[in-house]
Amino acid sequence: MRNIKKDKILAVLLLLPSLLAMLVFIYGFIGFTGYASLSNWKTLKLDFTFVGFNNYVRLFQNPRFIIDLKNTLTFTVFFLVSTILIGFILAVLLEQKVKGEGIFRNIFLFPMAISFVVTGVVWRWLLAPGNTETGPLGVNFLFAKLGLDFLQSGWYTDPAVGIKAVVIAAAWQMSGYIMALYLAGMRAIPEEMKEAARVDGATEFDIYRYIIIPLLQPITLSAVIILGHISLKIFDLVVAMTGPGVGFSTDVPALFMFDTTFRGNRFAQGSAIAMVLLLMVAVLVVPYLIRTNKEEVIR
Repeated sequence: MRNIKKDKILAVLLLLPSLLAMLVFIYGFIGFTGYASLSNWKTLKLDFTFVGFNNYVRLFQNPRFIIDLKNTLTFTVFFLVSTILIGFILAVLLEQKVKGEGIFRNIFLFPMAISFVVTGVVWRWLLAPGNTETGPLGVNFLFAKLGLDFLQSGWYTDPAVGIKAVVIAAAWQMSGYIMALYLAGMRAIPEEMKEAARVDGATEFDIYRYIIIPLLQPITLSAVIILGHISLKIFDLVVAMTGPGVGFSTDVPALFMFDTTFRGNRFAQGSAIAMVLLLMVAVLVVPYLIRTNKEEVIR
């Protein structure tokens, strides 16, 4: 009995520093940010005069923030669909036991080893549209050489394309990760189940439709949560690749928060943007965590 108590005390002592650090540097700073968002802090000088939700009202009256929310919605939808679809297709191809599978798997996973900043710089070069003096550049140059001029675009310099060009870079980096998730899930499905379906006359398409895809739903849900979390708080990729863009066509809330807080010194307004971002992420992540905890309790 004494040994059990000692083990519990030792466990608490070992976890205490991490718990205190988390309490201060995560929840403490969240609380401070929330309090600052309700203040009149507009300069480098601290001013915690309470103004209620005035900062939030002004924020949602700001045309740039409304554009940012629309860009975030567009980015999230296109990013989720393209990344999950590409990752699933790559996993299906590798599941066929192709020669050199390990090489292909490493090639597809390699972008995950690169930071979003590097990805942004590289894709900024690749999607540079060029001009009348330089001629087409990047992928536009490739299209011109292949006689596919109709595929040329202004990419991130074209407000009509804007944030969708950033999706290309983000999907390129994250598709390999989603591929790995799906591939692991497919390898965990018993081969006997597939063989039984084939004996009953099921085609390969039927096997994927009625067996594999339904069994991969937990992985798909995890992928949606992970990618959705990334898309809502995306910052470094946009900064390195495009900045706010023409007419804020590639602007996002995190970039707006950075400009407002650290360039404009409007700390209360920047804190309000940060809290809105936190709520957006919480709406996506918290239900998933609650569901996961319930499933663990049931097990």
